[in-house]
Amino acid sequence: MALQKEFNEYAEKAKSLPATTKDADKLILYGLFKQATLGVVNTNRPGIFSPKERAKWDAWKSVEGKTKEEAMNEYIAKVKQLKEVA
Repeated sequence: MALQKEFNEYAEKAKSLPATTKDADKLILYGLFKQATLGVVNTNRPGIFSPKERAKWDAWKSVEGKTKEEAMNEYIAKVKQLKEVA
């Protein structure tokens, strides 16, 4: 349960990332968060007229093979990295 607690803490910290955080980094975090909390993608890919939703779906799909624990650990590491840069 220690990993879950740390993940939750870093999910809160991610909310305070600076506005200058790159969209690519935000998408990485989004995909890892969804994989850690929901598992594999469970929806159809959004259409071409929904580019933002499509990018988020693609980010989630890109981490599909990771376990919940792997996704949590990578999410925590990414937030730590982004906080150091800020």
